[in-house]
Amino acid sequence: LHMVFSGSPGTGKTTVARIMARIYHRLDILSKGQLVEVDRSGLVAGYVGQTATKTSKVIDKALGGVLFIDEAYAIADNAEMTIDGSLSGFAKEAMDMLIAQMENHRDDMLVIMAGYQDDMKNLLKLNHGLESRIPYTINFPNFTRDELISIFYRMMTNDGFEADESLKEGVEKYFEGLSDEFLKSKEFSNARYVRNLY
Repeated sequence: LHMVFSGSPGTGKTTVARIMARIYHRLDILSKGQLVEVDRSGLVAGYVGQTATKTSKVIDKALGGVLFIDEAYAIADNAEMTIDGSLSGFAKEAMDMLIAQMENHRDDMLVIMAGYQDDMKNLLKLNHGLESRIPYTINFPNFTRDELISIFYRMMTNDGFEADESLKEGVEKYFEGLSDEFLKSKEFSNARYVRNLY
């Protein structure tokens, strides 16, 4: 079941993970259907020996549901490496525990690792055990300008507002004015950016 969701922030990765948890629960694939969301700080501790315990507690909460690890590539950030280029130290401790539990509970836990496409590819290369246990990668592309405009209007509608012509003109002009470079950059957060603008 395990997957990688690759893409920029604000492209719907967490939302889709939450929906999948509910669907898999209704299909009796997952016994509970909850979503547990963590990042590196939720798995990696500050002292040797604590990381495995911390990771294990998170996995216990996720059993029967989806463990969603946001910016999963950060697990390997500033990690100690062995001579052959594999992980060591705290990152290895977290990854070893995670891989063992992904295997042990593969029938009642879905792990989704999310992050930028290139960073996720690099993370999987660091550990072949991880790569072999994650058979699916789903790429979430950035939204187009038209989709961003639609998201803005949907937020308005959901809050009971209606856009008049002058606002529509302003919104469309604003999104048309954003450069292609900015829309493709790591700084652009897609629907999150739209929500902040709204």
